[in-house]
Amino acid sequence: MNKLLANALNELPIILADYLKPIVEDKDFSATISVAQFNELMTITTLSDSELRVALLPLAASYSYSPISNFCVGAIARGLSGILYFGANIEFPGSPLAQAVHAEQSAISHAWMKGETGIQDITINYSPCGHCRQFMNELSSADKMMVQLPNRQAKTLQDYLPESFGPKDLNITTLLMEDKPQKYVVSDDNLLLTNAVAALNISHAPYSENYCGIAIQLDDQSIYIGAYAENAAFNPSLPPLQVALIQILLAGKSFKQISAVTLVELKAGQITHKSTTQSVLDTLRLGIQLNYLAI
Repeated sequence: MNKLLANALNELPIILADYLKPIVEDKDFSATISVAQFNELMTITTLSDSELRVALLPLAASYSYSPISNFCVGAIARGLSGILYFGANIEFPGSPLAQAVHAEQSAISHAWMKGETGIQDITINYSPCGHCRQFMNELSSADKMMVQLPNRQAKTLQDYLPESFGPKDLNITTLLMEDKPQKYVVSDDNLLLTNAVAALNISHAPYSENYCGIAIQLDDQSIYIGAYAENAAFNPSLPPLQVALIQILLAGKSFKQISAVTLVELKAGQITHKSTTQSVLDTLRLGIQLNYLAI
């Protein structure tokens, strides 16, 4: 358990901390809270659903990697399954600020990479910025999704983004988290490559048609994938590298453990992620050379 998570746990109300301590200290803790755990926590704490989610935010924020701003933001996304997924902001010194990941993006992509097909609600420390409101408007559940802030009534995403611009304005009917998988394969049994292709197949890229995925191997041989999440407004799109790095941090691992990275994208796409992926990797100062394949 990282030091920030331990500190956040110690600052929670005792009844909440006592229940959560063995859960978050488990080596397999995946920055998620199950439906059963959440329901039991509501019972023992007598907190309401929204009060409990807000109370858990410090745990999510403890996963923040924010060496530029030193401003830790946490988010908790509830998938359609009812499972709660933590997320936190990520910054990359040496890279343009546009490469940063917002907490909402982190929690949502965490849920997405673990198989969720939509988000019921998201709970965050602060009002979502315009960037995140637009990012969330790409989701399969954007028309029903609720946003919960501390000490406020929940509002719909559409309350935060009136007269919104989204996929339908560009005649796009496939939405983020509900896309039909692509069917690309490679005739190679390299595990990192096949995982990157698997990520490509679940990516969301209806605008550039550059379906793209990445796989990152750590020094303990574990592999984390990231799929590209494109957005109707273009700029809020989330690159595959960042999606994978989110999974690494939320698994309690460190960027310093990265040993190999493979990126796969389409030759026919109108954009490429190759140079920006290598650029962000270089800022991590790991000496990692990107393995790249266009299919």
